[in-house]
Amino acid sequence: HKPEGYITTVSDPQGRPTVMDLVTGVRERVYPVGRLDCATSGLLLLTNDGELAYRLLHPRFESEKVYLVTVEGGVGAAALAALRRGVMLKDGPTAPARVEVIGQGAGQTRLRLTIHEGRKRQVRRMLAAVGHPVIKLVRVAMGPLRLAGLAPGQWRHLTPSEIEELRRYVGLEP
Repeated sequence: HKPEGYITTVSDPQGRPTVMDLVTGVRERVYPVGRLDCATSGLLLLTNDGELAYRLLHPRFESEKVYLVTVEGGVGAAALAALRRGVMLKDGPTAPARVEVIGQGAGQTRLRLTIHEGRKRQVRRMLAAVGHPVIKLVRVAMGPLRLAGLAPGQWRHLTPSEIEELRRYVGLEP
């Protein structure tokens, strides 16, 4: 569970804390699958399996990433429809997202957003493009993996059944 304030990289020449600072006692060389920006928390998979990482990240395999997002303002039907169609960003249109409102109040809206791309700061840019800057962003699922049960900064090994399920999910032999 990557906490806010950590860089998603193996090492940082500027000396900032990295996700690798949180992982102790792992004998294998592992690396992060994808990135979560410094201000984002949530599920981050570390692996030594290059083919698995490739298939989880490449848009062609449509691996889903699920986020709980708190944004500024009340998100209306037009913004939801735009997210569901795909949003035009500076680097081109996004694929359609699945999005549902899970709560509103005090000038904020809480959303569950599912995408299968992974562009740099994509969720933040999509929501800003529809007029709702992100206040808080947490990735809660990646493919069949769920964040549940880990506090920020905690990590655990995947179980053999989770590894099998993950490999099947991306079309690899268990």
